[in-house]
Amino acid sequence: MLITHDTRCALDTVVDLVNTAPEDGAAADGLPDVPALADFVRKHEISDVGALSEFDLSAVRRVRGRFAAIFAAPDARSAAGLINELVAAAGTTPRLTDHDGYDWHVHYFAPGASMADHLAADCGMALAFFVVAGEQERLRRCEAPDCRRAFVDLSRNRSRRYCDSRTCGNRLHVAAYRARRKEATG
Repeated sequence: MLITHDTRCALDTVVDLVNTAPEDGAAADGLPDVPALADFVRKHEISDVGALSEFDLSAVRRVRGRFAAIFAAPDARSAAGLINELVAAAGTTPRLTDHDGYDWHVHYFAPGASMADHLAADCGMALAFFVVAGEQERLRRCEAPDCRRAFVDLSRNRSRRYCDSRTCGNRLHVAAYRARRKEATG
């Protein structure tokens, strides 16, 4: 599957956005206020964003929940329905652009769109490409029992199980090794 630069940026953005949500009330919200949303926008180099407000923060949190539902969708048909609703509500307006030194690429958000509609349109279309390519199963949650962070499995053989092999993966592998050693020494 060919993933263009702007699609990859949108995928990174949607994964990071979903992962700002508090899990089961255990963690603090990763977007607690407007300055945190502004930092998120800066970190992801999201273009054409005006002044942000509490309204934007609230709307982005709602969109974040809709993206989380897409990652939890049991099959492509369910994911497609959720993506269609999200993108339609954003009022997508595909247009070619070559801003900030990037070659021609497509923006899906309408000029002057709210931050939530901007994310819904561009990130929703990035996820749509995965469903169209028959790759919806690559939209995953970490299999570590205490994690559940979202990620997109871009491995060649679709075998990635953890959001980060250096943290969640290593932690589980070390725990399994220690359990085997303990069992062996009895």
